[in-house]
Amino acid sequence: MSVHTQVSPVPPAELPGTLGALRATGHHYRTVKQELRDNLLVRMRAGEERFPGIVGYEDTVLPEVERALLAGHDMVLLGERGQGKTRLIRSLGGLLDEWTPVIPGSVLNEHPMHPLTPASRALVDSAGDDLPIGWLHRSMRYGEKLATPDTSVGDLIGDVDPVRLAQGRTLGDPETIHFGLVPRTNRGVFAVNELPDLAERIQVALLNVLEERDIQVRGYQLRLPLDLLLVASANPEDYTNRGRIITPLKDRFGAEIRTHYPLDLELELALIRQEAELVAGVPEHVLEVLARFAREVRESPSVDPRSGVSARFAIAAAETVAAAALRRSGLLAAAGSGSVEAAVARVGDAASVTSTLRGKVEFESGEEGREIEVLGHLLRTATAETFRARLAGLDLSGFTALVAEGAVVETGELVSSAELLRQVGTVPGLAKVLDRLGLGDAPSPEEAAAGIEFVLEGLHLTRRLGKDVTESGRTVYGGRG
Repeated sequence: MSVHTQVSPVPPAELPGTLGALRATGHHYRTVKQELRDNLLVRMRAGEERFPGIVGYEDTVLPEVERALLAGHDMVLLGERGQGKTRLIRSLGGLLDEWTPVIPGSVLNEHPMHPLTPASRALVDSAGDDLPIGWLHRSMRYGEKLATPDTSVGDLIGDVDPVRLAQGRTLGDPETIHFGLVPRTNRGVFAVNELPDLAERIQVALLNVLEERDIQVRGYQLRLPLDLLLVASANPEDYTNRGRIITPLKDRFGAEIRTHYPLDLELELALIRQEAELVAGVPEHVLEVLARFAREVRESPSVDPRSGVSARFAIAAAETVAAAALRRSGLLAAAGSGSVEAAVARVGDAASVTSTLRGKVEFESGEEGREIEVLGHLLRTATAETFRARLAGLDLSGFTALVAEGAVVETGELVSSAELLRQVGTVPGLAKVLDRLGLGDAPSPEEAAAGIEFVLEGLHLTRRLGKDVTESGRTVYGGRG
């Protein structure tokens, strides 16, 4: 839950300080939806980016969102977990004016040209053009609530303040209300995440906000023409068994927009590159293995398709693989290997993600106890697909010749790059392999080792090399016996 939890930026000194000065600039009051529409059109006409950081929705979801904003519709985003619904909703605040005038001290962010409460109207009438005004940054005009079963009407809408009643005010006086999150986001964007989890009686409280734009507290109606864009997120109703969106509320949303996972491999990769915080170098071919792995898991019949496999799965996998490379670097330094090992991930490091990330996947009931086995199989499939896609048509006989006449090549989590390179020596065709893998003309020893390990693993998965794992955890590649 977050509304106004951050410190507002300091407004520029050149902004008007009184209502009269504001009028002199030609400023006109606009509703939030008019503001969003106008600013969206300005960006569209200028060819500017409208939703920074949103990947994979350019031709599908974003046009629908733009149509909803231009129509002035409240909207609900439907989609499985990890499809970027919350991130998309939060980006809507970036379409608001950077600064907007407010009556200082108003918990409802009232516009000085459009006061709502009796107290604010009286203040504007008495002060006139001399009324001091404040300025609110757009970052402070976004609020959200994660729907939980214990959410109350008071949390969202508001409740009677007994202290103010005891001071002699009447129930019909807005001053007796302690306003909830929705009114406090007046003139902004308010989001309800996972709306079906909200108790049905609480969803009813949102009906008036959406349609009549007023609120009801403790049985009496308070006419407050709230000005906001209401956006909700939800999992599709055929998936969630925790609750549902009540039909009257669903009908009040002007737009229902379905989100999705990245439609192709390049978008999946772009999302990983953008979001993953990598503590070590991760070559492109390793990232591609992880992107394909996420897609294999998503499409596997062993995984419950109704729960989805979050985009965070691939992001966390990339971060885990980078961490494995950093761990190898640290342990090799402690072992006194003689040279400093730069932290560069190899495809073998991906094996660690099958155990650490299994909790992110909902398996079908028949797969209980086989989760790591299933993920391991899908990871090998993704690695083989990447191997074929990256190195198809290359002569790799130089690598198969490494294990001729009983020789072996050892690699593994704690095998240094120098040791691996020493074992393979000069390999015919290595330069072309490294070029295909995007490692450049002058790769570092660690990058070259990552490329060599990928080829060895790919040859094993395509049945051209044998492979054994020793008790010490080393991987031994040899000829097929």
